[in-house]
Amino acid sequence: MSEEKEKEARKSARQRKKPFWTLRGQTPRTEEEQAEQAARDKEREKKKARRRHNGVIRRRWLINSVLTTFIIVAVAVTALSLSVYNYYSATMLATLESQASTAAGVFRNYTETTYLYSARQFINQFEDKDVIEVQFLSATGWVRMSSLMDVSGDYPGTQDVREAIANQKLSSWSGQDPDTGDHVMAVSAPILYNNSLVGVVRFVTSLQRLDAHMTSVVVSLSGIGLAIVAMMWVYTMYFSRSVLEPVSRVTETAKRIATGSYGVQLEKRGDDEIGQLVDAINDMSMKIDQAEKTQSEFISSVSHELRTPLTAINGWAETLYNGEVRDAEDVKKGMGIIVSEARRLTNMVEELLEFSRIESGRFNLSVEPMDIKAELEDAVYTYREFFRRKGLELTYDECEEEFPPISGDPERLRQVFCNLLDNADKHGGSGGRVDVSIRKEGDDVAIRIRDYGPGVPEDELPFIKYKFYKGSSKARGSGIGLAVCEEIVLAHNGTLDIGNAQGGGCVVTLRLPIHGD
Repeated sequence: MSEEKEKEARKSARQRKKPFWTLRGQTPRTEEEQAEQAARDKEREKKKARRRHNGVIRRRWLINSVLTTFIIVAVAVTALSLSVYNYYSATMLATLESQASTAAGVFRNYTETTYLYSARQFINQFEDKDVIEVQFLSATGWVRMSSLMDVSGDYPGTQDVREAIANQKLSSWSGQDPDTGDHVMAVSAPILYNNSLVGVVRFVTSLQRLDAHMTSVVVSLSGIGLAIVAMMWVYTMYFSRSVLEPVSRVTETAKRIATGSYGVQLEKRGDDEIGQLVDAINDMSMKIDQAEKTQSEFISSVSHELRTPLTAINGWAETLYNGEVRDAEDVKKGMGIIVSEARRLTNMVEELLEFSRIESGRFNLSVEPMDIKAELEDAVYTYREFFRRKGLELTYDECEEEFPPISGDPERLRQVFCNLLDNADKHGGSGGRVDVSIRKEGDDVAIRIRDYGPGVPEDELPFIKYKFYKGSSKARGSGIGLAVCEEIVLAHNGTLDIGNAQGGGCVVTLRLPIHGD
């Protein structure tokens, strides 16, 4: 009975545990849990990829920076240590050579049998015998007397002794003592009597203290060098992080923009190069977002613009075809509407084709000498009657001054004049009046077209000539007319400026050089 109760208890405990799908690494059962798990996995993979990407650059940066610093520090420590060692060695050598030369000079008037009597007195009076051993050697290199009594009768046989005997000149040597194994420095000077070698005086000092001192110097310099490398490591880590993290944020934002998140903005955290990059990315994002919205508005606008005349044409064509209208005046009115709407469709298509040619680089000018004033007057004459029927007054301030022929494409410039007059009608016709003037200003011809409508909002003026841009205007059009006009004017080396006039309305100023380049 107790075993059954124990089994029931274990079963109840297992049932009280969390479901297996909630355990780490298991797939959730519900669709919501699966979606959440997929999102977490995706974010985790992004973080891993970012860490891998940053890790490669960080390692490369660390290796290059720290390794370069380590090499420079190692070379500096080695060079400084060698300089210090050479300085101390040279100082010790100079001291020994000076003492050896002095001693050899003292005994230059002694024969081999007589100088040894004074050698003992010299050794006893030598002040540095605690750190420097003084040896007097025979002409054959055997030690006859030493400040260390236990080495007399020895034969050093080192290089300094051999050279002093062979060349009869001061000679030095440093290395391992053959008897004691100590690191020593020795200087031997020949004792001459009547230019004959009678003996050798030798000064020997141990370099152990110098070696110990140099060891401490090298250790100290190495510690300083390692501290510099460590500080460089920390600085490089901090600097790489301060650079790579903003770059990662910029990369993630660029990816979001690439996937369609137009208009997303990065937080700017400084005015350095990274801040300038952030400004560029933000500006690009806003322009792409604006272009996307403008393109959508353009497609919607063009679709509406095409649908309206097509509806009118289809409606009147079906009415006339079915014979529902028999009155001559009504038939004439319907045909007039069909012709007018067809002309509007033709103009719109021509405008789109013109813009397409400009965008594809197939835009060409047929330049010839032309009368700019006559072309403007033709456009004014064409639109004056059209404006009159709409109740719009068109005034032309005719300039009495004659203009020399300019180089230009008459058909293209006439297109610009007509487009600008058409815009004045659509956007400023509510003012009831349009003014046109032409003047010679310096080396340019200045043409101004002004309406008395509501004008252009100040925040829209910088974008008014952008392709597909219509702003807050509700007037019909594709939004590319002014962009085409500016391309034509720029191709003539001119300028096209649009602004609000004093007293209300909009004024367009077109300038063309009288003498083309």
